[in-house]
Amino acid sequence: MADRIKRLKRELVYKGSILDIYKDTMDVGEGKTEEWDFVAHRMGAACVLPVLPDGKILMVRQYRNALERDTLEIPAGCRDSLEEDTAICAARELEEETGYKSNKISFLLSLRTTVAFCNEMVDVYLAEELVPGRQHLDDAEDIRVEAFELETLCDMIYQGIIQDGKTVAAIMAYSNKIKK
Repeated sequence: MADRIKRLKRELVYKGSILDIYKDTMDVGEGKTEEWDFVAHRMGAACVLPVLPDGKILMVRQYRNALERDTLEIPAGCRDSLEEDTAICAARELEEETGYKSNKISFLLSLRTTVAFCNEMVDVYLAEELVPGRQHLDDAEDIRVEAFELETLCDMIYQGIIQDGKTVAAIMAYSNKIKK
């Protein structure tokens, strides 16, 4: 299928701080063309599932403008540069958003958040051996840190309370990993 679909033109519609939005004119075969949206995420991102010594998982509650409500998520953020190792990004976001540092960060999985129209890639890490410290929030951030049992978080996913893709993937991957 990929050999019969070709991009004829890519037009920049919006240039943002981390996202560029394009209108692609596509040849979809048999003389037909379509216009498709494409969102280019320039930096990539990392997120981290922080597990306390008692097994509880730290989550961050924050307002998300796209949903016009608070969400419950794992700490996450964009890399500072294309060269930044995502493990370093994950450790930084953990400390900034929760105030905790980790003596043991390990890779869990990679995911693409929205393959239909966006190229964003997120690496997911597991943080263990947590050491408490203090949050380093940006002026516009209002993040509350809460701890939950894994089973409770899984239930919240199935009830539709937790819907953030990276958070769902991280919790389910971790749940599967520790059951082995």
